[in-house]
Amino acid sequence: MTVQPPIRKNEKPLDDQQSRAQTWFGELRDQICAEFEAIEVEADSDARFEYLPWDRKNPDGSPGGGGVRGVIKGKVFEKAGVNISTVDGTFSEEFAKSIHGAAENPHFFATGISLVAHMANPHVPAVHMNTRFLCTTKRWFGGGADLNPPIPYEKDTADFHTRMKQACDAHDPAYHEKYKKWADDYFYIPHRQVHRGVGGIFYDHLELESDDDFDKHFALTQDVGRAFLDIFPKLVRRRMGLPWNHEEKEQQLAWRGRYAEFNLVYDRGTTFGLKTGGNVDAILMSLPPEAKWS
Repeated sequence: MTVQPPIRKNEKPLDDQQSRAQTWFGELRDQICAEFEAIEVEADSDARFEYLPWDRKNPDGSPGGGGVRGVIKGKVFEKAGVNISTVDGTFSEEFAKSIHGAAENPHFFATGISLVAHMANPHVPAVHMNTRFLCTTKRWFGGGADLNPPIPYEKDTADFHTRMKQACDAHDPAYHEKYKKWADDYFYIPHRQVHRGVGGIFYDHLELESDDDFDKHFALTQDVGRAFLDIFPKLVRRRMGLPWNHEEKEQQLAWRGRYAEFNLVYDRGTTFGLKTGGNVDAILMSLPPEAKWS
């Protein structure tokens, strides 16, 4: 296994909540990357993650945090990116109006993990997972995971939703239905009138309104990460050996075009990264290596 770079240099001290969240996202990155590399080994591939640490400057020239982009390109994972970042600074006046709790004070802190995997075999589902902790005048967790198969299998879809439901049910029986609907509504391409994939869960603005809320929402966020780490590699191993033909590859490439449209036009994470001066290559690692439009 390749050695992952540290999360980032902490030019500014983090408080306990920020430090705990940042540490977890780094640990989850390490576990996911190790599992993806293990799958490549099983496919007789020597592909490993390549890491690019990056630093960010605020408009006034002061340090603004940074992150690490990790990318693997192999026999199974045609292109998978696993990014972690911890950034801070000040939103522009206009962008601050669109961010929870930033209109009153544009200063922000954000730490998180973002992952997208595009698979070589069209029978293996692509996937997205992101969890994050943000601080403005308010503090909250957000995130989720959703499955994006070019060729859907009912069993894969059911197993993915079941595992996400288990993660939600451990905290509140009402969470899964709510967050599943949120994902269905969010991961939708209005100009195509289609969903990006077969869904998953999505949540945002889980605010820290009491002393207990950090531990409560942090625990959910950790369990979502663990659920992803459990279920997605199982789906990959289930499908990665299936034969595929030209028509199925063309179906995958056309579907990837829809995926790219969503990420470039509607995705909040893409907008946030570009508006806050993040690393462009890390932000756009979500785009597929190849896609087609008719």
